[in-house]
Amino acid sequence: MTKSPGKRGRVAVIGAGPGGLAAALSVHQAGHDVVLFERYPQARPAGTILNLWPAPIKALGLLGVNIEDLGAPCKAEFRNASGRRRVSAAIPEDVVRDYGGGFIGLLRPELYERLLDALPEGVLRVNHTVERVEQDESGVRLHFADGRIHETDVVIGADGIDSLVRRTLWGDSPKREHNLHVIGGYTFDKSIEAEPGMCVLSHSRTVQGSWTAIRDKGRDGHQWWVLEAFDTSQEFTGDPHSIATTLGQAFARPLPQLIAATDPAHVQRWAIRDRKPLGQWSKGRATLVGDAAHPTSPYAAYGAGMAIEDGYFIGRRLGGIDLTDYQAVREALDAFEAPRKPHTARQSQQAYVLGQVFHHAPRALRPIRDAILDHTRLMQKVVGDSTPSSILTQLGEIDRAEERFTTLRASGS
Repeated sequence: MTKSPGKRGRVAVIGAGPGGLAAALSVHQAGHDVVLFERYPQARPAGTILNLWPAPIKALGLLGVNIEDLGAPCKAEFRNASGRRRVSAAIPEDVVRDYGGGFIGLLRPELYERLLDALPEGVLRVNHTVERVEQDESGVRLHFADGRIHETDVVIGADGIDSLVRRTLWGDSPKREHNLHVIGGYTFDKSIEAEPGMCVLSHSRTVQGSWTAIRDKGRDGHQWWVLEAFDTSQEFTGDPHSIATTLGQAFARPLPQLIAATDPAHVQRWAIRDRKPLGQWSKGRATLVGDAAHPTSPYAAYGAGMAIEDGYFIGRRLGGIDLTDYQAVREALDAFEAPRKPHTARQSQQAYVLGQVFHHAPRALRPIRDAILDHTRLMQKVVGDSTPSSILTQLGEIDRAEERFTTLRASGS
């Protein structure tokens, strides 16, 4: 059932990460009353370095976020440690023109600032910790740590890999440890010579060493990361910058120089883990977006981007829906997740498999693996050729969603 003109539903979003912020913006544009609850004193990024693909950039623009000069346009290549090219993603010229190549490189705080600038006043409520979610066909009740209760028609769980909403809907499930860790950082040192507009993802026998151009508040720089096997059952006690310096020595310029030029205060280390994809995201009047639905290894370089896409699509699907109508809500949530699940599951699983292939292959097989990657088109087909297709598919999904949404708004005006 479509909602009658002027009738507003109530939506609560839990978690002010990229997916939650995008969901709040999209739901607001759909004409519903939305509240975004964040447990911390402010909406803050969990990391610094970030890449965004064309589809989330397009979604951000449609959500009213300022995307002008948001990041550095980049072309991506996979290379071996000595610099030999293995994969190049051939992005269509119109996509490069409109969205800055295969993706843009930026820092997370800049993205958060722009999302928050676009958010209407009063939507974000910080220092609100949700401890329990209850629902029935009539509505949803959020119970907060301070005893307050908030009633809403729909709840969107954007509360990360340890999502309370996910546990409430589907029970607990173990995290999948990749037994890998990443050390990454960024620098604006202008003395480092690097190919302009590039992202280079390189692999030695056991380590990934990568760098990409970034742009932040009008400054040009570079971000970098090194990734290796690490037993996550053990405590990490090393110095991240020192370890990155050692690992980076195995790679061609400019990676070692970028690491050396980076202030240790701008270096971060994190272990990689995810959860296996869910068969269903939504139940009753509740659904999931971002890492709550599909936590993804940074090997996909797509976690924040998929979260933004989720947030965009959920608002578009709730547009024109009478949120007091339980059956209408169910149909809308099912329509939201149906095209998202195969796409996000494929990205998440591919990221997991690539991590295992590059960092957990048996020692005897590594020379064979590398010879295949250096002298055949296998990786080009698996990664390089599939990436442009995925980008175009997601851009097309946004075009169709926006066409429906525009028609809906015109008919309800």
